[in-house]
Amino acid sequence: MKQVEYNSTFAYRAEDRLLCQYPVMEHFHTLQGEGAYTGHSAYFIRLGGCNVGCTWCDVKESWDAHNHPLIHAETLAQTAKESGAHIAVITGGEPTLHHLAPLCDALHAQGMRIHIETSGTAPLTGNIDYITLSPKKFKAPLPAVFPLAGELKVVVYHPSDLEWAQTHAPKVSPHCKLYLQPEWSKKDKITPLIITFIKQHPQWQLSLQTHKYINIP
Repeated sequence: MKQVEYNSTFAYRAEDRLLCQYPVMEHFHTLQGEGAYTGHSAYFIRLGGCNVGCTWCDVKESWDAHNHPLIHAETLAQTAKESGAHIAVITGGEPTLHHLAPLCDALHAQGMRIHIETSGTAPLTGNIDYITLSPKKFKAPLPAVFPLAGELKVVVYHPSDLEWAQTHAPKVSPHCKLYLQPEWSKKDKITPLIITFIKQHPQWQLSLQTHKYINIP
C-alpha cells in the first residue's frame, strides 16, 4: 500500500495505522515542566504546524509543518515506550491540526497514557486521556473543547491577561484545574502580579515552567 501522510483530510482506518505519519519537530524523554503533572516522567512529541502564532512563542520553528520530517505513528509509539515513560505528551505547534487517532491508538497499544497541550483552535481527535487547554488571544478556542479540559492553563504576558483568564473559567467543567503561568520573558514582572491575583481568587493556582529553571528540555 502507498504510504500516507496523515492530516485532517485523511479518512482514518484502523488497518492503516502502520502507514500514518506526522511532521515531528522533536521528540524526547523528560520531566513534565508545567501544570498538574509537573515533575512526572513524560515522553514529549512536538508536532509541526500552528494556526495561532503567538508573538512570544518559544518554539516558532514548529510553526511550519513542512520544515519537519515525517515519522510513522508506530515508530513514535515504540520509541516512547522504550524510553520508560508512562505518559506521552502530544504538543506543538498546535497538535490538533493533525488527526491524532492513529497516533493515540499506537501509543495506547504500547500501554501509554496520552496527554495533549492545545490552544483548542481545531477539533480534538483520537482517544486522549488528559487535555491541557491553553487559550490564546490570537485565536479563540472552539467552544466544544472547554468542557473536555482537565486543566485550563492561561499564559500571562500582560496584566490584562489576568482578567481575560477569568472570562474562560466558567466555560470549563467544575473539575477542571485552573492555572496561571507567567510568560517566561516577563516572569520577573508578572509572577508577583499572579501571586496577588491568586490570593484574591483562590480557585486559581500558579504554574511555573520548572523545566526552564532546571535547564531540561
